[in-house]
Amino acid sequence: MDEAVRARSRSGVVGVAFAAGAYLVWGLFPVYFRLLRGVPAPEILAHRIVWSAAFLVLLVTVLRRWGEALRQLRVPGTIPSLAASAVFISANWLTYIWAVNSGHVLEASLGYFVNPLVTVLLGVIFLHESLTRRQVLAVALAAGGVLWLVVRGGHVPWVALGLALSFALYGLVRKRLRVDSTSGLLAETCLLAPLALLYLVTIRSESHLGTAPLLATSGVVTAVPLLWFAAGVQRLRLSTVGLLQYLNPTMQFAIAIFLFHEPFGGDHAVAFACIWASLAIYTWEALRLQRRA
Repeated sequence: MDEAVRARSRSGVVGVAFAAGAYLVWGLFPVYFRLLRGVPAPEILAHRIVWSAAFLVLLVTVLRRWGEALRQLRVPGTIPSLAASAVFISANWLTYIWAVNSGHVLEASLGYFVNPLVTVLLGVIFLHESLTRRQVLAVALAAGGVLWLVVRGGHVPWVALGLALSFALYGLVRKRLRVDSTSGLLAETCLLAPLALLYLVTIRSESHLGTAPLLATSGVVTAVPLLWFAAGVQRLRLSTVGLLQYLNPTMQFAIAIFLFHEPFGGDHAVAFACIWASLAIYTWEALRLQRRA
């Protein structure tokens, strides 16, 4: 019994290391993409898709997992669904790259704070999941924070809403598929790669040669944290993953304020306070329900 407990403990530690590593890398993405500020966002996206596809093809070959990947992808309806998820994730990537290089990291962090609650709403709408009263309160508080920015700031936070919705829709599509993260991302990037290559061939890139190594590493930077995340999820409770996921937007928030010196006024403070309160209520309720179960 003691050995089994120690094995679970070791697995949990490894899982936290993998998941936290993934979220830490994602949290540093603003710094990475800011180094590519002189490159147009669509061009960065195209490179990210092409190099991710190349890296994943190499990885699956080295690991000798083509048989398993093709078996999963041959299931009827899988490829059309992955084509849809590829559209959502590419829209998310493009929006995020543009946000970072246009000085909207703070709004991007807001989007990833709101994302879990948008995912909850999509679960209610499309999967007919039910919410407790506290969860309804959490969603209402987050909506109130966004509405506050709209009324007081005079504009809709399109970047935040676009990032939250595109990633939530991506998660919704992938939730219905029995495809592991490596095979799924391989298929998604390979489906997008021909268009990305065509774009890169037809444009006259004005990028400096100094950015070429960074663009070439975009595949590794994209795929590795996703693989770490998948390894972490396999070893952890979802409630633990839910708590760790806030590392990413928290780091982006700190980078926006303290490194990039983006403006943070009273209206932002009220909106973020509402959203942070909603996340605290939602997380506490999720932990309570898990303990009861």
